[in-house]
Amino acid sequence: MSEIDLRRFYRRYLAELNAHEFDRMDEFINDRITLNSEPGTRDDVLAVLEEAVDAVPDLHWELQELALDGDRLAARLINTGTPAEEWLGVAPTGASFEIVEYAVYRVRDGRFLHMSALHDAESMRRQLAG
Repeated sequence: MSEIDLRRFYRRYLAELNAHEFDRMDEFINDRITLNSEPGTRDDVLAVLEEAVDAVPDLHWELQELALDGDRLAARLINTGTPAEEWLGVAPTGASFEIVEYAVYRVRDGRFLHMSALHDAESMRRQLAG
């Protein structure tokens, strides 16, 4: 994929992610992937996403920066939401969170083959505990 195609691909992925259209993730995520340096599957990714959105129905990812290098992407995103259920061991209080996420991907044959993400869950817990 060219850099332009990778940018479009990632922006389409984020649009589907933010629409919580997880049944469309087969367009973006390979059946078998490396997830945070461990072997995984698309179903593993979907389970994490569905669990998060069940607890945080307004979960949103906003792209701040995107860097491309061949078949690799690196993104800095802002994640926001207001949990409606207990999440990360914190009962819902009506508090919202805003955290930075760093994500690294590798794309092969038009789908993610490698996905890694890092965010400060402790900062999120502090914000939610109010």
